[in-house]
Amino acid sequence: MSFYEILDKMFSDFEEYKDIQKGKGVRGELITTISPKSVKLAAVVEAVHLASLLHDDVIDEAELRRGAESINAKYGDFTAVMLGDIIYSRAFYELTSFGEKIAKIISNAVYQLSQGELEDVKLSKEMNLDKEKYMSMIYKKTASLIQASCEAAAEAENLDTRKFALYGKNIGLAFQIIDDLLDVTQDEKTLGKPSMLDFKEGKMTLPYIYLYESLNEEEKKKLKSMFKKDLNNDQKNWIKNKMFKFGIIDRCYNEAKELVDEAKNTIKEYNFSKLQLIADKIINRKF
Repeated sequence: MSFYEILDKMFSDFEEYKDIQKGKGVRGELITTISPKSVKLAAVVEAVHLASLLHDDVIDEAELRRGAESINAKYGDFTAVMLGDIIYSRAFYELTSFGEKIAKIISNAVYQLSQGELEDVKLSKEMNLDKEKYMSMIYKKTASLIQASCEAAAEAENLDTRKFALYGKNIGLAFQIIDDLLDVTQDEKTLGKPSMLDFKEGKMTLPYIYLYESLNEEEKKKLKSMFKKDLNNDQKNWIKNKMFKFGIIDRCYNEAKELVDEAKNTIKEYNFSKLQLIADKIINRKF
């Protein structure tokens, strides 16, 4: 039985669950690659991630999730929040069966994930230009659970948890940086949501931070005037063209690639070819 089949079985009683657009399954795939016996742990971690997406969509007032109507748009915020709480609760109940070390690794990551969500909301209130604040936020919101997935799986197999934790942290950071790049470079059909939605929602991701730093004073004022606004095609093209002009797309991609290369080298001795492949796929994707 796959971790998604276990996940479906856990929540089959909830009609709304059938309409959830599941994520890419990266965390579950990482766990079962490192520890093939840990399929249920993979399902638990995917449940945690799924619950966080439900809450995230309510916070962002998102109408789409991977091209389909979000739960909050279809059933309302109350249902989305409560379904998220139900999934979180069941995940933590199941987590207790994996022993104290693994339970602490995953539960601490969920704590950090929640902190990251809160930091994301705070940073979105104004035009954040601090790269360190951005990196801290994406570590907590995205990378912490990916790191914990790898660390917990390594613990289950008595492998070096520090090395696998670093691998997970780095590919988690790279994953989010690439996500932020795709928000700029890809169209709505590919993304399953409007392009440049981050900027409209007040999220100064790495590409926008670097763009602001590269602009002259008049251009900075223009970028500020677009912040948190619905952008027309001319405005979107202006932003995209400026990013290509200053080499920002390549700069962000190269930073993500450096993180992935370090991650791959960290666990090279274990000869996990699939982990090398997963790391490469993270930076060579279109959605």
